[in-house]
Amino acid sequence: MFQIGDSLREARTRRGFSPADVHKAIRIRERYLTALEEERWDMLPGEAYTKGFLRTYSEHLGLNGQLYIDEYNARIARHDEEAPPFVPHASVDGRHLQRGVLMTLAAILVVGAAVAGLAAWRLAGSSTPPRTQSPSGAGSVAAAAPPPTVTAKTTSAVTTPAVSTAPVFTRISAARGRCWLLVRVGGPNGALLYEGVLEQGQVKLFHFTTKLWLRMGRPSALDITVAGKTVGGLSASPSNLVLRSNVVPTRAGALTP
Repeated sequence: MFQIGDSLREARTRRGFSPADVHKAIRIRERYLTALEEERWDMLPGEAYTKGFLRTYSEHLGLNGQLYIDEYNARIARHDEEAPPFVPHASVDGRHLQRGVLMTLAAILVVGAAVAGLAAWRLAGSSTPPRTQSPSGAGSVAAAAPPPTVTAKTTSAVTTPAVSTAPVFTRISAARGRCWLLVRVGGPNGALLYEGVLEQGQVKLFHFTTKLWLRMGRPSALDITVAGKTVGGLSASPSNLVLRSNVVPTRAGALTP
């Protein structure tokens, strides 16, 4: 176990770097560098960004970035707690009982209304004079004839075949220097595909079917292609990028305002 902040500050001082020098080199704001050195984790924008900053900063100082990530995970990273067991409340049973009483009363009212309507219909029918029988047998024949049979046309349901999406190929290369990179499926909470620092000349290849979410520490150092098409307009500051399989790639926003 070691102190992350003190170790970073000591390594930076030993190399003669100021926070401004480090900011110019790795494009992480000075306030975030200070937060890392002082271990003020609440000033950093989330655990994923904190780990990326920690790895980039430590490796820039010639330190083993994975040791710092492991120490952060062991001491500082938040772990999901088990959800408390469900405890039923008495108010829930009371509401269910009240609902059952209301449904019973409603059923009694419906049955009473039906009985009253049937009685009124019988009284009205008894006062109606009987119809005179037709002198000819035509009426009785027509009454005895069965009703015409109506054949309903059946239409077959048209099934639409499922549309399958073919995987899309993307290539990410560090063409103009090193860059910290985080790649997830779908969005910032999706499955993690890659997290690390691409050294200059290093290339990463990915396949995806819908969306690919990227977090880049220095986007201008990267060359990104999707299905052979180059993604342009990458900024010089840390930012997000969403790659979609069916539309033109767009920026998703910078890390800080």
